[in-house]
Amino acid sequence: MNTGDLGQNVERRSPMATPVARPTVERRSPAKPLRRRIGIDVGGTNTDAVLLDGERVVAAVKTPTTADVTGGVTRALAELLATEPSRISDRPPTERAGLADPATTISAVMIGTTHFTNAVVQRRGLTRVAAVRIGLPASASLPPFVDWPDDLAELVRGEVVMLEGGHEYDGRPIVPFDTAGMRAAARRFRQTGVSSVAVASVFSPLDPSCEEQAAAILADECPDAAVTLSHRLGRIGLLERENVTLLNACLLDLARKTARAFTDALRASGIDAPLYLTQNDGTVMLAEVAETYPVYSFASGPTNSMRGAAFLSRLADALVVDVGGTTTDVGALRHGFPREANNVVEVGGVRTLFRMPDLLSLGLGGGSLVTLDPLTIGPISVGYRLTTESRVFGGATLTATDVGVAAGLLDLGDRRRVADLPAPQVDRALAKIRATLEEAVDRVKTEAGDVPLVVVGGGAFLVPERLAGVSSVVGVEHQAVANAVGAAIAQVSGEVDQIFQALPREEAIARGRTIAEDRAVTAGAARATLRTVEVEDLPIAYLPGNSLRVRVRVVGEIADGRP
Repeated sequence: MNTGDLGQNVERRSPMATPVARPTVERRSPAKPLRRRIGIDVGGTNTDAVLLDGERVVAAVKTPTTADVTGGVTRALAELLATEPSRISDRPPTERAGLADPATTISAVMIGTTHFTNAVVQRRGLTRVAAVRIGLPASASLPPFVDWPDDLAELVRGEVVMLEGGHEYDGRPIVPFDTAGMRAAARRFRQTGVSSVAVASVFSPLDPSCEEQAAAILADECPDAAVTLSHRLGRIGLLERENVTLLNACLLDLARKTARAFTDALRASGIDAPLYLTQNDGTVMLAEVAETYPVYSFASGPTNSMRGAAFLSRLADALVVDVGGTTTDVGALRHGFPREANNVVEVGGVRTLFRMPDLLSLGLGGGSLVTLDPLTIGPISVGYRLTTESRVFGGATLTATDVGVAAGLLDLGDRRRVADLPAPQVDRALAKIRATLEEAVDRVKTEAGDVPLVVVGGGAFLVPERLAGVSSVVGVEHQAVANAVGAAIAQVSGEVDQIFQALPREEAIARGRTIAEDRAVTAGAARATLRTVEVEDLPIAYLPGNSLRVRVRVVGEIADGRP
């Protein structure tokens, strides 16, 4: 695929009016089926969609995000498929028959959405959760939800059950698990109609037996309740691991509704292809699997942009800045995937510790509100109302897009509407944006020297051609829809982060790899295509029995012959 000159200056493109590339149609043998994917990314401002034919981006659309989310997806699909007839007529007669209906040639659809993150941040669509903590007599002083914001806890907190059980840091049981208490609680859940239960046990990543026993009892006594186990999501650190478990449990009902609404949108578009949702490690999982683990979609939007940036620029190690309509995310690529955060990450005011990309988010975007005296830019944004509220579109609100038009960085809307902006003040605004970006780059970098910076997103025009600490600002084709490209190219992954005892190092890693591969296959990967992308092992001196913490991640292609 032609990605253009990687040393070129950043293309100046509109966040709302992205030119769509129309590459020459590649001639293929009829014996070779087209391997085509659709990638969609639903952001706070725009819903972007691309159609990939192999490794070529053959169509791209950008539509405003709708309040119901799925409406924007349906519209994006309709506009994307509407571009197909013009290309079908260019193909030889022997190839046209199989392409008469563009929707039938799609082999997979990948959707990235901020729906679940927004639900937590905006406190909407959440389910009340029964919390089961296994760890008495330890941990009694800090019950579940203890560090949650009061308004969010009020919405989510259901019955809290604290039971005896759990393990010490060295793997010894604290006390035997109170199975009778668990069974009594499960019966209460059934009687009160509890639909979602979160179970967390002390040091369950070391020994998950208490949580597994609790799940078996819950399945027996209240089979209609959805159960989330903490050892399958988080890491060592009880409160943070329990928090992400509770967040996952309160999102399960919304996850089912959202995944099924996306499926309905595909069906309404005439697309009969498997649906995948993107995860925050740059990979995808089948929609039915995503219904069980919605928290893995947190921060998947910026992750998609970073994966798209790696694909379009052909750079595996670089910094990436993704400028959207509302925010700018800065992160680092390592081996083509986002660098992972190793510290606590807050979501909606809740402390979590699980797999998340290492990102720095800024309240800067194409829709950011601007005041010139005194000078302020963001963090408030007009979002998807940019085409009605910004000055170049006839509105009364001065935005970063208006500043860009006034400075000649892009041609959008009616430039005469910003002709009154004083040039010195426009220059001051651009200088402030430059300083903000340079500070962000400095905070994200881990090396002393200059590094390449790949710029993507509809607001890429805000990034100057030169920045301190950056060796080159790399512009790419389709940069305004790189997030959708990242979704479309995503593979399927499996990961394990577990402590093994009384095993040689090689055997512990081998077992970890097997678990990760099994999880990848469950998520929709073809076992024969799996490859290991990350292995980390850490001896734990304070645990007995030659204890080793093993973290393995594998990725592979979609199963069943799909691309």
